[in-house]
Amino acid sequence: MEKIIQSEKKQVTMTEKIAFGLGMLANQLFPAALGIFMVILVQNLGFPGWMWGILFFIPRFFDALIDPIMGFITDNTRSKWGRRKHYVFVGAIILGISFIAMWQLHRENSLTFNFVYFLIWSFLFYLGLTIFSVPYVAMGYEMSDNFDERTEIMAIAQWIGQWAWVIAPWFWVVMYDPTWFPNPDTATRSLAIWVGIACTILAIIPAVFIKSDSTLNDTNLQPVTWGGMKHSLIEILSSFKQAFGYQEFRKICVATFFIFNSFNTVSSFSFFIIVYYLFNGSTTDAGIWPTLFGCVGALATIVVVIPIVAKLSAKYGKKTTFIISQAISLVGYILLWFLFVPGKPYLFLFALPLFSFGIGSLFTIMMSMTADICDLDELHSGKRREGVFGAIYWWMVKVGFAVAGMLSGIILTYVGFDSQLTTQPEGALDGLRFFFSAIPIFGTTVAIIMMYNYDLSKEKAESIRAKIKANKEIV
Repeated sequence: MEKIIQSEKKQVTMTEKIAFGLGMLANQLFPAALGIFMVILVQNLGFPGWMWGILFFIPRFFDALIDPIMGFITDNTRSKWGRRKHYVFVGAIILGISFIAMWQLHRENSLTFNFVYFLIWSFLFYLGLTIFSVPYVAMGYEMSDNFDERTEIMAIAQWIGQWAWVIAPWFWVVMYDPTWFPNPDTATRSLAIWVGIACTILAIIPAVFIKSDSTLNDTNLQPVTWGGMKHSLIEILSSFKQAFGYQEFRKICVATFFIFNSFNTVSSFSFFIIVYYLFNGSTTDAGIWPTLFGCVGALATIVVVIPIVAKLSAKYGKKTTFIISQAISLVGYILLWFLFVPGKPYLFLFALPLFSFGIGSLFTIMMSMTADICDLDELHSGKRREGVFGAIYWWMVKVGFAVAGMLSGIILTYVGFDSQLTTQPEGALDGLRFFFSAIPIFGTTVAIIMMYNYDLSKEKAESIRAKIKANKEIV
C-alpha cells in the first residue's frame, strides 16, 4: 500500500483568515441587500412578475457568461501584486458605485424608465461582481494546501459572511416603518448608499491584507492581451472542458446548482407569505416577522450550523457531513409547510434552525471540496487553476441563480399573486406556500443523490498533495 505523506501546511495567519471572511461578508451582503430591496420593485413600484423575472435573469446570465473569462484572466495575470489582488480592489469599487446608482429609483418616473434604468445599472453591477468575486474566491482556494485547514478557512469566512443575512432582513423594518422614511422606495435609495459604501470597504480588505507573491517573472502563465484573445478563448474552453472532465467536480457543481438555486427560486416568497398569508396583506401588522424569518435563520447558521459542520467535517469527512446537513434541512422545509399558521407567526421559528442547515453548510463544504479538486487538477495538468475552477463553479451557481429569478417571476404569475391586492385570489397563497417547500425539497434530494458516491476523501487528497510535492522536488 502506498504510504501517505502529510502535506506541509502553509502558514495562514488569523489576520488573513479574517480578512478573507470580511470579503465574504461583502460578497454576501450585496446579494442579501439586493434580495431585500427587490421586493419594492413589485410591492411599491408596480413592476409586474415578468419584469421581475427579466431583471433577475438577464444580468445574472451575463454575469455567468463572463465568469470563465475572468477566471482565465486572473489565473494568468503577471503582476507585482500577484494574480488576484488588484482585480479584487477594482471590482469592489465598481460594485459599490453601481449598487448605489441602481437603486436611485423614483416612483414619479414611468415604469418603463425605471425598468430600463435598473436593467442598465444591473449589468455594470454584475460586471463588477465578476471582477471582484472570481479572483476573491480563487484567493480562498489557494490560501492553504492542508485538507482540514481549507475547511477551517471556509468555515470562518462563512461564519463572518452569514452576518449579512442577519443584518439585511432588518432593512425591511427600516423600509416599512414610516417613522424612518415616508415610503420604502425613499428608504431604499438611502440604504443603498450606506450598503454600497460599507460593502466596498469590506470587499477591499482581502486585497490589502492577504499575502500574494509577484508573478511578473512566471513563465508558466499564458499571455493575457487583446491580440491573444482568440487563443485565450480557446484556452478558456479547453480549461472548461478539462474541469468538467473531473467527475467529482461535476458532482459538486450539480449538487450546488440544485440546492442553491432551488432555494433562491422561492426565497423572496417568505415576505409575501408572511405579510399576505399570516397578516392579511398588512405590512404594518406583519411588523418584524418578515425580518425575523431571515434574521433567525442566519443566526442559527452562525451559532449552530457552521460550528457543527466544521466539527462533523473534521471527524466524519466532507461528504458525510454534506449529506447529514442536507437531510436535516429537508425536515425543516417540510415543517415550514405546517408551521406557517395565521395568528401564530412564532411557529415558523421552530423550523428555521433545521431549514438553515441546507444553505448554511453548503459553501463551507463545497468551497473546501473545490480546493481539493484544484490539487487533483494540478497533479494531472501541472497548473494551478483556482480561478478557472472557481469561475466554473460559480458559473453554475449564477446561471442557476438567473434561472431561479426568472422562475420566481413565472411562479408569481402562475399562482396569480398580485401585490396590489390585500386579499389575494383563491389558491394564490397556498400556491406560494407549496412552491416554497416543494422546490427546495426537490433540489436538495437531487443533490444528496448526486453526492452519495463522491469519493475524494481526506486520504486521497493527502496522497495527491504528497505526489505534487514529490513531482516538484524531482523538477
